[in-house]
Amino acid sequence: MAFRTRIWARRARVVGVRVARLVRTGVAGLVPGSRHVVRAVHRKWRRSLQFRTVLTTLMLAIASFAVVGAYLSNQIANNLFQERLAQAESETRYNVKQVQDTFDGAQVTDQSSVITLVYDTLNAVEGRGSVIQRYVFEAMPDQTKPRNRWVESRASDQLTISVIPTELRTAVQDSGKEQFWASTEFPVGTQDRPGIAVGNKVTFNGTVYELYLIYDLNTAQKTLDEIQNVLLAGAAALALMIGAVAWYVTRNVVSPVSHAALVSEKLAAGQLQERMVVKGEDEVARLGASFNHMAASLQEQITQLATLSQMQQRFVSDVSHELRTPLTTVRMAAEVLYDAREEFDPINKRSAELLYHQVERFQSLLADLLEISRFDAGVAMLDAEPTDIVQVISHVLDGVAPVAAEYGSRVTLNAPAESIIAEMDDRRFDRILRNLVLNALEHGEGRPVSISVAANDTAVAVAVRDHGIGMSQAEAARVFDRFWRADPARARTTGGSGLGLSIAAEDTKLHNGWLQAWGKKGSGANFRLTLPLHQGGIITKSPLQLEPADVGIPGTGRERTLVLLDPSVPEPRLAVGKQHGDGLPNVEGDPDGGAPDGGAADGGTATGTADAGSTGSTGAGTKEWS
Repeated sequence: MAFRTRIWARRARVVGVRVARLVRTGVAGLVPGSRHVVRAVHRKWRRSLQFRTVLTTLMLAIASFAVVGAYLSNQIANNLFQERLAQAESETRYNVKQVQDTFDGAQVTDQSSVITLVYDTLNAVEGRGSVIQRYVFEAMPDQTKPRNRWVESRASDQLTISVIPTELRTAVQDSGKEQFWASTEFPVGTQDRPGIAVGNKVTFNGTVYELYLIYDLNTAQKTLDEIQNVLLAGAAALALMIGAVAWYVTRNVVSPVSHAALVSEKLAAGQLQERMVVKGEDEVARLGASFNHMAASLQEQITQLATLSQMQQRFVSDVSHELRTPLTTVRMAAEVLYDAREEFDPINKRSAELLYHQVERFQSLLADLLEISRFDAGVAMLDAEPTDIVQVISHVLDGVAPVAAEYGSRVTLNAPAESIIAEMDDRRFDRILRNLVLNALEHGEGRPVSISVAANDTAVAVAVRDHGIGMSQAEAARVFDRFWRADPARARTTGGSGLGLSIAAEDTKLHNGWLQAWGKKGSGANFRLTLPLHQGGIITKSPLQLEPADVGIPGTGRERTLVLLDPSVPEPRLAVGKQHGDGLPNVEGDPDGGAPDGGAADGGTATGTADAGSTGSTGAGTKEWS
């Protein structure tokens, strides 16, 4: 027997473990599904006005039905109970009177007759009345037992005195002839039923008995359940009807709004012929008509503006092309006069020089206008290929060396020791950087200009920092506008066309890059160009900060530095920059980082005018990167 018990216990543990595992697996599968449903409902709630309106209406309707249904159910249950209670009290009084009259008129002296009389009388009470009733007959405790008390207690089938609440028994025992009642439950077969127990006292053969009649409320409970089911079904049907009505009404209101949103998106995408469908004469129809009128007006204005823009672009392009031929002739004549200016008197010599420089400026302006017209026409193409950024920057610095010498600005390049290869159009990058450097020299008031280069995993950045007059935030926001000048009264001294930064911004857009400006009055300005390393790449963060932390813009990691021009050197000398162990170049012939022949060098920085492999500039030298 013990062996079988252990086997069954082991089997029970195995079954329990398997059931727990299944429950855990089911719960683990339900949690993600429930989260997905909750997220879907939340997303639908945020994005759909119709869904939000219908769901809110249903929730309010269900809450209202719940309150009203609970109130009605409570009232109906209370009325049914009060009706059954009044009936039970009335029938109990009548039955107790009949029992007491029967006991009082009985002429029995033997035990068998007494038991038969009590049994028959109580059975007659159980079958009498319109409501099924049962009884419990019990002699009161603490009584002197007479010789002829042959009946102590009696009850209907399956009933005992325990089904009578203690409070009711106490009230009956302590009373005289009053009648008391209490709610109770009593067993019928295998289930418990609700009922009302009504108690009284009766006397038989000198013994006082407690007589409790129990009335079955199962019929009333079934009636209440049916009423509640009807209320529930009616509430569900009404909720569905209200939801359907709310859906239909909101659909009639939301559908035109959704259609208007769709038409607005198409209009924003350039489909100016799209219009709303107008039906009826109500407020929604008037909204659609007004929307269509607005769309037609916008289409007309946009068409006019597009036509004017095309005419402007065509005019600029045509004029620029038509001016190229006479400008070439004028330039040739100006070059002849400029070359022969030494043979002229001072007045004519100055006139020849002015003519030559203004023709050069006019040709630059014409070239910029042609480039802008290509951008406006959308025909500008990007010819990207892998390019060493530092080499292009060195070429730009060689080209602007004469301008830097003219202004007396010290130009410094800070770049990483290793090469930075990026996919870009080197011609457009050269033009962007040249515009930024010339702009810094023009507005730098002869103060130092620094160029910093840095790269990360996705982008490369070049920052051009000057310490000149600076500009405000409002001016920095407009600095890339065409022909915009911070000070219209200020004369141009470098022959700029006013389109350089605008063209630079357009070139940057072709590269899918950023061109940003920072400035502060009296502290100079900083222009930051950020380009993706690979064509089609997305820039998430620039390797250089836009607002300088201090006077200079430090590079990152190991650096190589070239001072393009130092006005403190009386005569430019040949300078060869070599990589120091600390990341800075050193002048050849001075291992300690000093400047040869009195030239100034700070931290291993080569001083002089440098030319990246070319000798076309006055006082130019050569430089070498290690």
